[in-house]
Amino acid sequence: MGGRKTTRVLVLQIACILCGATLCLSTPKVRDYDVDGGRDLDIFDINEEAGLNLVEGDIVLEERQTRNSILGDEYRWPKTIPYYMEDDLEINAKGVILKAFEQYRLKTCIDFKPWSGEANYISIFKGGGCFSSVGNRRVGKQQLSIGTNCDRIATIEHEFLHALGFWHEQSRADRDDYVKIMWDHISEGKEHNFNTYNDTTSSSLGVPYDYGSMMHYSKNAFLNGTGPTIVTKISAFSDVIGQRMEFSDSDLLKLHRLYNCTKASTFLDSCDFERENICGMIQGPGDTADWVRTAKADGGPNTDYSNLGKCTGSGYFMHFSTGSANTGDSARLESRLLYPKRGYQCLQFFYYNSAGPADTLKIYVREYDKAHPNGTLRFIKTIDGSPQELWQLHHVSLDAKKKFRVVFQGTKEGSGHSSGGLSLDDINLSETTCPEFIWRVKNFSHLMETTPTNTSIFSPPFTSKEGYTFQMELYPNGKASYAGQLSAYAHLVARKEDSGQKWPCPWKQITMMLMDQNPHIQKRMSNQRSVTTDPNMKEADSDYFFWDDPRKVGFEVTLTDGSKYFRGPGAGTPVYLTQLRASSRDFIKGGDAIFLLTMEDVSHLTVTQPTTTILPVTSTSSSSSATPITADACFSVECLNNGVCVVHEGKATCRCEVGDDWWYYGNKCQYRGSTNDKTNLALASSLSVLGVMLVVTVVSVICVKKKYKKSRSNDDIVMGNVCTEKL
Repeated sequence: MGGRKTTRVLVLQIACILCGATLCLSTPKVRDYDVDGGRDLDIFDINEEAGLNLVEGDIVLEERQTRNSILGDEYRWPKTIPYYMEDDLEINAKGVILKAFEQYRLKTCIDFKPWSGEANYISIFKGGGCFSSVGNRRVGKQQLSIGTNCDRIATIEHEFLHALGFWHEQSRADRDDYVKIMWDHISEGKEHNFNTYNDTTSSSLGVPYDYGSMMHYSKNAFLNGTGPTIVTKISAFSDVIGQRMEFSDSDLLKLHRLYNCTKASTFLDSCDFERENICGMIQGPGDTADWVRTAKADGGPNTDYSNLGKCTGSGYFMHFSTGSANTGDSARLESRLLYPKRGYQCLQFFYYNSAGPADTLKIYVREYDKAHPNGTLRFIKTIDGSPQELWQLHHVSLDAKKKFRVVFQGTKEGSGHSSGGLSLDDINLSETTCPEFIWRVKNFSHLMETTPTNTSIFSPPFTSKEGYTFQMELYPNGKASYAGQLSAYAHLVARKEDSGQKWPCPWKQITMMLMDQNPHIQKRMSNQRSVTTDPNMKEADSDYFFWDDPRKVGFEVTLTDGSKYFRGPGAGTPVYLTQLRASSRDFIKGGDAIFLLTMEDVSHLTVTQPTTTILPVTSTSSSSSATPITADACFSVECLNNGVCVVHEGKATCRCEVGDDWWYYGNKCQYRGSTNDKTNLALASSLSVLGVMLVVTVVSVICVKKKYKKSRSNDDIVMGNVCTEKL
């Protein structure tokens, strides 16, 4: 008996060690879900598994189309591209498509709008894989497929770059100067995917070869298992090619040149203070102190954020010294004049607070109109937080609708001594929505090096504006069998006393973004994945709904401070990003990584995309101004065969579906036509004409023959008369 007791105590001690000192978890009722099936599939792998045999793996090429057919301006889209999201798309894919559109707007002059009857538009549907045509084919409805496992933002951006007119990077005419194709490593029958094309059929637009392009094959594309199919001539780029994170700088440069972009749609300003003109910012009127551009400040910081961990003493930031200021002194740093279009903005900046605990940083906007030509200040937010020896990331949502400046006002509020001050760096402003939550993981490089495989860390629980709580789970060295990867999962969370939520959680999209901390927002190549809470999703062979109340399908978690909550199962991917890529660019700065997390309602994407047109209809009120209202002229109009009713010049009309070699027509799209019909009609018409000509010819011959016979008969009579007279 004594031996058994000793054994039990030993087992209990081992169990406690394995559970850890902070918490001990019970077994969840529902298992975690891998959205990729646990595999890291590239676009071409997905399409190959689907049995697709496309040009270069993901390009739909018509039989009559040649590569030089997209070099002409007629194959460019307008800068605002009409799109239609088909009902068969997965809801998560729809949400990520909209995020991809936002990246195009932020970084290029390309915009997207819901289709409302334009002659040519992109129809996004769930096909057997991820694929697109190249350029505007001017066929009416041009299809682009975002199938299963294609719902990564970079995959969607990649396919839309094809639609905008781009081929793959490694098909350039100068490809062989930069990479070597290992032909004996390519799967049989796939060699054509590695063809190059001279500069008369495919233009590089004067941009150097780009190993980092999102349009480049990976080193293992179409391999037969014997080794890499592409070897970079500069070995450092071997694991760079094939990135599927974001646009590279060269991707953007080529797009700008092809479409003559001069500015992006939603980008407003960015400043890292490296130049002495401080990006056109000014010292605001009415202040009693100044912000100073410096490379180092008494009391901290000792370096700027742009170059943190790179070049000590080489960068600059703006600093307001509260140590040399008097109580009540304030300093205003104001941006250049900005002109909004959307009416909402996101201000992002890094802030170092070494001032006194009572000193403040407040954000204002100075707005201008005819009544206030010198502008009026409107308070937005006070940046909270006690002094820390750390550059901290902040987001502030703005709602400026007229010409404005952003104003940073630092004030010395306290009367005590302060050796430091307030510092700003890497300011970015765009007409986008701000991320909801920030999770900063300190010493992330060290965590990747020392964390055992299949060991995870969790973000704090974050509560969305709709009352749902979630957290991110991160495996710094991957789940089991995925060493060298970052694995990431999203979990719903509930506390015992929570109430008011609807379960299972309906249609909330959770996005987990590892932020590329490049100073300029347009140059960032952040990595993100999204998962959506489908209320109908069940675990296989189970009656449990996956996204049900964590108190029902999850398990209780006890923290070191004694607080408790319930954590539901996680949905995510074991192949979020390789450690090698996470160590590149500016994903880690000063040793730390920053994750931006959001939970957004996407229930509006569960219904069919509306196609309405706004008409300038004059209001019947006594007001003298005409008020545009939405005309509902399509209410009683039925369009057949997938036709869509639109309002054109005040009248409801059916826009009929069009294919590559077929189309519907008629006032209700009730008739179907095709190129075969045209051919048959043309042949029938030709035969009819030929028949008529034959009839005319036969009749003519008969008439001539009869006339000839009659003429001969008359001649015989005349000759007979002549002979009679002679006799």
